[in-house]
Order: sequence, then structure tokens, then C-alpha cells
Amino acid sequence: MDFPRKVAVAALSASALALTAACGSGATGSGGDVTIGLAVSTLNNPYFVELKQGAEEAAAELGVKLTVVDAQNDATNQVNQVQTFATQGLKAIIINPVDSKQATPAAKAAENAGIPLVAVDRSVDEGKVVSEVASDNVQGGSLAAIELGRATSGEVVHLQGIPGASASRDRGRGFEQGLNSGGIKVVASQPADFDRAKGLDVMTNLLQANASIKGVFADNDEMALGAIKALGDKAGTQVQVVGFDGTPDGLKAVEDGTMTATIAQQPKVLGRKAVEQAVKAAKGEAVQQVVDVEVKVVTKKNLAEFKK
Repeated sequence: MDFPRKVAVAALSASALALTAACGSGATGSGGDVTIGLAVSTLNNPYFVELKQGAEEAAAELGVKLTVVDAQNDATNQVNQVQTFATQGLKAIIINPVDSKQATPAAKAAENAGIPLVAVDRSVDEGKVVSEVASDNVQGGSLAAIELGRATSGEVVHLQGIPGASASRDRGRGFEQGLNSGGIKVVASQPADFDRAKGLDVMTNLLQANASIKGVFADNDEMALGAIKALGDKAGTQVQVVGFDGTPDGLKAVEDGTMTATIAQQPKVLGRKAVEQAVKAAKGEAVQQVVDVEVKVVTKKNLAEFKK
């Protein structure tokens, strides 16, 4: 399986491991004073709300305290939040980077404080992490191209996520790899930052220059839903749309027929597994360096398997 993610796994010093083991020994039961920080890229997106919920459920079951901060898609703000975490005596930190490259100072702050760092959903380009919990976004991008190629042929556009996010890069890379599976050709690619409103605006502009497009791939469901609004009656009829994430709104669009398919991730599972690894790291136990969570294509045919 192709893994383009750069996972820099820290070999923590013996002293640091001893410290985290001592501090994290109460990570089960009542949890004692064990607190883990979760720095989320944004909570203005139902996908990351679900990731947070999964993390909170795992923390409650494991008896640890989880402190959650929202970077509101501001990479500088997120670095500041993690730097603050590093001064608060937390036993582990989980980061869902706004920007994988710009998360490096955050990783350095955790390293300098001797606090194990877990990356979830997106990688940290340069920095020490003890575990990376993520979907195989390259595979997901390839599956999206294959599904779009099955649904239509001709010119398509690609709505990209935040340019610096590993998920954007990996989904785009996978999409390019899967293009040879059908008769579709990308005529325009433009970021819409994983945002529904921006997806609407970008799609509206792209339609003016590409009126004959037959398909859209969006790096997440939010942008896909914005594109669907811009397309109006064309969505699902003249223009096929494929999203990514499998959010409740995305699944509803698949049910309605305005979205051809979405590549479903499991955000609650991602959040849960990130906390599980963070607690192990806090206790000085062995962690799984790479945790992959499966992605699946959702269409009307198998929609019932994913509806909650």
C-alpha cells in the first residue's frame, strides 16, 4: 500500500519515557491528574466535530481528561495553542494540523517539553510524533477518480482543500493516479480550503470558464456541497460530483442523488484511536507508529451501511 505520509517517529529518551510513565500511571480508572490536549484544525466542519466526539468518548472510557482547542483553520493560532499546552503539564498532545508544514514549531514545542505528540487525520511534515492516526488519503483519492470515471466522461474540475494540509496533497495525488481508469480529464483545479461557502464561490467562478464540465471531485464533502449548490439542477444529472469524508450531509446528498459518491472516512474512529495511542504514550507504553483507518466508497447502492 502506498503511504506518502512522512511519519517522523520520535525515539523518546529514557528519562522522558520514565517521566511520562510516572505521570501517566493513572490513565485508567479515575484517570488521576492525566490530561491530554487535542488541537483540532477547525470545529466549523461536521467531520472534525465527529472526530472530537470520538476522542471525548475514548477519554471518558479511559478515565483521562481531554482538553480541546479549536484553531479555526489558523496555523499560527494552532502553534500558539500547542505551545500553551506544552507549558501546562499535559501528559500527551494530539494535533490535527491546519497545515502540515506549518505545524513543525508545534511539534518542536511538544518535543522540547518532553510531551509525546500524536498526529491525527493529517501528518506533521517535519517534527517528532510517536504515532500517526489517519486514513489512507492517497487510496481514497484514487477511489474517487475511479468512481467519477465510472459515472461520467469528459472534462472535470478538482476542488482542493487547504494547500498545506497533507490530506489535500495526498487526496490530490491519489486522484491523479486514478485518472487513467476512465475517460475523464481535469481541466481546472483550485483550492476552496475544505469550506462549503468557498466551494460555492470557487465552483461558481469555475463554471463561467468551464461551462461544459461533466464532473467534480472535491477533497471533502463540505466543498462538494458548495459545488452542488453552485451547479443547481445540473448536480447529479448533467454534472456528477464526488466528495470525500462521508459526513451526514454528504450521505444525504448521495441519497438525494445530487452527489454521485463520497469516500467515507471514520472520524469518530480516528479520534478514538488517537486518544488510545496518546494514553499509551502518556503511560510510557509502546504505541503503534502508524494507525490506518479504512476508507470506503459510498454510493446509493451501499448507502444503508453508512447511515446512522
